[in-house]
Amino acid sequence: MTELSTSLAIMFADIAQSTKLYDKIGNAAAHALISACIAVMAKVCVAHEGTVVKTIGDEVMCSFPSAQNAVDAAMAMQAAVDAIPESELSGYYAPDIYVGIDYGPVIVENSDVFGDSVNVAARMVKLAKRRQIITTREVIAALPPGYAENCRCVDNVMVKGKSEELPVYEVVWEKEKITVALKGSGEGRSLIRPRLVIVFNDKQFEVSDAHSTLTIGRLDHNDLVIDDNRVSRFHARIEYRKDRFYIVDQSTNGTYITNECGTTSLVQRDEMQLGDNGLIDLCSEKPSKSSPTAILYSTKYYSTSGSQVAVPEQEG
Repeated sequence: MTELSTSLAIMFADIAQSTKLYDKIGNAAAHALISACIAVMAKVCVAHEGTVVKTIGDEVMCSFPSAQNAVDAAMAMQAAVDAIPESELSGYYAPDIYVGIDYGPVIVENSDVFGDSVNVAARMVKLAKRRQIITTREVIAALPPGYAENCRCVDNVMVKGKSEELPVYEVVWEKEKITVALKGSGEGRSLIRPRLVIVFNDKQFEVSDAHSTLTIGRLDHNDLVIDDNRVSRFHARIEYRKDRFYIVDQSTNGTYITNECGTTSLVQRDEMQLGDNGLIDLCSEKPSKSSPTAILYSTKYYSTSGSQVAVPEQEG
């Protein structure tokens, strides 16, 4: 029995909603797809000086000599799963993954790893949402300075075995999200924050500084799913950037935006700032509220205390 005490970064990467794949595409195809994803994740791990400790169904556990290795691998892993060729996906699409990382002392024994950092990393992956990398203060503190602008504290949580809450951080890896203001000091910023309310049929969503991106499309990867063959798999997204909201089209046919004055514009493979109120339609050149693909949006304003306030007057 070989036992070694050392400090390592521990990562868990989990395929999102893999159990649904078995219902949707059958056991054989789902198993093949998950296996392809695990193989890609393992390859990325090794390429970043990591070790695949074990795979558990749809999850891979890895160890790395440094926090930087682990974070670099996590970002590369997200991108690599996105880029899996369709020929390897059993007629489906690349699933999203959740990633959780911690760094600290562990015990390596017979090719397995034990210790508090393993438990914390496992907790982090459970907190992650689709396409997120969630980590701890220990990892953030061990990263080179250049990584700070892509990291933000998103929560404080209790972890089993800990006497106090741990700060939880997100590492933002997607380029379009990196451009969004992550967590400023608040200096020089208005105390009034806008929130964009999105309504589709009987569902309501919100885009704000707390939830800065809403994805829209045909596949259930998206936050807002519209099951219509005219809608692209990943049709568009709405982003919050410095107190403004933008529609970013990434579809084949484009997205139609009707503002509060009734003027309709086509956004195709481009982006446009949204007004305070209006209508988004993913298919119709003449959008109306009765369209089956119509999405209503409206802006509400809140003070830092959480109270809704009247629409602020525009400067100038």
